[in-house]
Amino acid sequence: MGKRRVILIGGLAIIAVVAGTVAVRTASFAPKDIADGSDVRLAAVPPYALDAAVANLSAAAQIRTISHQDPADDETAEWDRLHAWLAATYPAAHRAMARTILPNRTLIYHWPGSDPALAPIILMAHQDVVPVTEGTEGDWKYPPFAGTIAEQAVWGRGTVDDKGSLVALFEALEALSGQGFRPKRGIYLVSGHDEEVGGSGAAAAAAKLKADGVRAIFTLDEGSVVLTDTPVINGPAIMIGIAEKGYATLKVTADAPGGHSSMPPAETGVGTLARAITAITDKPFPLSIQGPGAAMLETLAAKKGGTTKMAVANQWLFGPILKGEVAATPSTAAAFHTTIAPTMLEGSPKENVLPQTANALINYRIAPWNRSGDIIARAKGAVGDLPVKLAWVKPPREPSRVSSTSSQGWKWIAATARADAPNAVLSPILVVGGTDSRSMEPVSDDVYRFMPMHFSLKETAMIHGTNEHMKIDSFKRMIDFYARLIATSAG
Repeated sequence: MGKRRVILIGGLAIIAVVAGTVAVRTASFAPKDIADGSDVRLAAVPPYALDAAVANLSAAAQIRTISHQDPADDETAEWDRLHAWLAATYPAAHRAMARTILPNRTLIYHWPGSDPALAPIILMAHQDVVPVTEGTEGDWKYPPFAGTIAEQAVWGRGTVDDKGSLVALFEALEALSGQGFRPKRGIYLVSGHDEEVGGSGAAAAAAKLKADGVRAIFTLDEGSVVLTDTPVINGPAIMIGIAEKGYATLKVTADAPGGHSSMPPAETGVGTLARAITAITDKPFPLSIQGPGAAMLETLAAKKGGTTKMAVANQWLFGPILKGEVAATPSTAAAFHTTIAPTMLEGSPKENVLPQTANALINYRIAPWNRSGDIIARAKGAVGDLPVKLAWVKPPREPSRVSSTSSQGWKWIAATARADAPNAVLSPILVVGGTDSRSMEPVSDDVYRFMPMHFSLKETAMIHGTNEHMKIDSFKRMIDFYARLIATSAG
């Protein structure tokens, strides 16, 4: 047998083995350890008046609990107004639950269960909203703090983030308590006052719960939705956040002699700073198909089938191609690596003066497999011997732990969400922003981030943006979801 023929036969054999391996792995591929909640027996949704609930969301949107970066700018009386409004609007819920108002205006409600041996549940929704950018009020279809009911929606700042959840929770609790529901498992409702500027209120609430010996079976907060046009499948998916990225801001400082701009040195402080920023951003954290992002990709690929499923099932072969696909858009890539974003620069106070100090702030969102120490090490390696100083603006917040996708808490949430969206794919997701729920890790077995609103990718842009509004259909879904989840998990 000739040498060329031997090589050809050997090559064909290798191709056959590879093809067979790919085929077998693709055929047998399925997401691991993601329970669908099919064994959960769901409770019924109690009757309630949707028109009245919509009017209540409108009223809540008119209360200006705006968190500013400088707390001195906050109208603190608006938080007191919201508390009084909640008590007056939901009397049955307030009779059933004990209310604690922390000194910072964060709320903790507790509805004791009849069986103290059962671990309680924690439900969350924050009170504050972000400001409307000055000068953009005229861009809104309806005034941002009027709570206008129009076009089958309630319009206004906070209707989605997060008063929609807060009001929906109270509507559910009011309906349940008013009709005689008595939980076996305790229920905590925690409503932070400052989620939009750091979440110190939720941290204080968690400290109190820990001091009281509370250990919940799960916590549920905002963070993700039912996405109607999910990438990969181009269809609906129930996206339940099982972790969130960490947060850190690095200050890069370049000191220089300063002086007059008419006699600049070979390199100014600004020039040194620019080189440092470029060096840091030119050394990004690599994409890694692991963690919650990988679980999401596997779930969606299993639904999609075809070459997508083949690529995800055989990352040993198609890994580079897969990474190229997830890197194609910033929103997708963010789930698979620690991101680096220079956001603020400061130099001279005058155009013709060389600054004695130039600095930049670089914001990092830390993937679950990285830590703040990795950031410092990478930044130091990137800047090398450049004469700059690196320091945290404040202590970094490390990534959250990853919650289970097979626990009882997950099953209750998944089953309740699937009742509303039976044809949607159920998928875990990494939340790339931050929520108050991270503070509950010390007092909760698992922490989940999900609201049952049905949103398209385009519609998610209105959160913190212009023309924020809650569709009445989504609001009804939220009330139903919370009522059913509470009655199922605590009943």
